[in-house]
Amino acid sequence: MQFVEAHGARIPQIGLGTMTLKEDVCVQAVKTALQVGYRHLDTAEFYGNEVENGAGLRASGVKREDVFICTKVRQGDLMPDNFARVIDQSLVKLQLPYVDLLLIHWNNKDIPLKTSVGALCKAKKDGKTKHVGVANFTTAMLEEAWGVTSEPLVCNQIEVHPFINQDKVLAACKKRGMAVVAYVPIARGKAPGAEALERIGKAHGKSAAQVSLRYLVQLGCVPIPRTATPAHLKENLDVFDFKLSDAEMADLKKLNATNMRVVNPPHAPVWDTP
Repeated sequence: MQFVEAHGARIPQIGLGTMTLKEDVCVQAVKTALQVGYRHLDTAEFYGNEVENGAGLRASGVKREDVFICTKVRQGDLMPDNFARVIDQSLVKLQLPYVDLLLIHWNNKDIPLKTSVGALCKAKKDGKTKHVGVANFTTAMLEEAWGVTSEPLVCNQIEVHPFINQDKVLAACKKRGMAVVAYVPIARGKAPGAEALERIGKAHGKSAAQVSLRYLVQLGCVPIPRTATPAHLKENLDVFDFKLSDAEMADLKKLNATNMRVVNPPHAPVWDTP
């Protein structure tokens, strides 16, 4: 496993996304993932599966200190009292004394960032998380957040895959030394069947999904693909034994022009697309 380092955090470069995984499916997915080599779990209070993530961790036999665990607080709970209550509940559900990374899941335009980021930083000061960061932040949000934070923001978790152009956000994160954690890195199944991804995959003896993940790894991102299928769990880890050429990276970069967004909740920000 490779790692991405940012402001003291050492993040395993492939993680398991668990959004929509529920009950025993989630427990078994987490258990299997850890047993085949994953060391990065991504959950959130909103996903309703923190209990299952914790159970899968314990069932795996992998030491807690060897696993990087992220959870998040949703936009409706960013006022300090609610924020503290939610992270306390998350730790109870996970049966952990702390998480490795805590994120503001979505910004809330009605709550000043000074307030929400302040609550986030307090959770770190209180020992409830080792590191803090944000998710779904645009360049303007990042600039404002850095102006009010008392702790380094180690990552911005955003939608990244070959079919969306996130150049401006990626550049803003790089400028601040932040990692970019990429959710829906296979574009919710859009990668398989895409001509360029299939063609490049064939040249390397890899699947289109693996090429999509490798593309993000070479951009320096941290992909967190979601799956509960054991074969796919293993396949998603197998992206460190080949390298895309500059020409192949450029070929895939052309797909950015479609700007196909696959996550579109009503409160989502408008990305800084070129």
